Amino acid sequence: MVGSIAAIGAGLAVIGAGIGIGHVGGKAMEGIARQPEAASKIQTAMIIAAALIEGAALFGVVVALLGLQV
Repeated sequence: MVGSIAAIGAGLAVIGAGIGIGHVGGKAMEGIARQPEAASKIQTAMIIAAALIEGAALFGVVVALLGLQV
């Protein structure tokens, strides 16, 4: 039972990261389309935000998998 709950937690963390990165990428593309001269600044901010989202998702997966050990 604990294993299935940990797997659900890991899955939710990954789904949340996918949704978050999708929103960040979509909004960055909108910003670049509206203001092409700011593309490099927007791209830098987008990459940093995506890395932070991915780090939080990885943390969630690790915590969920550590739940299997208990």
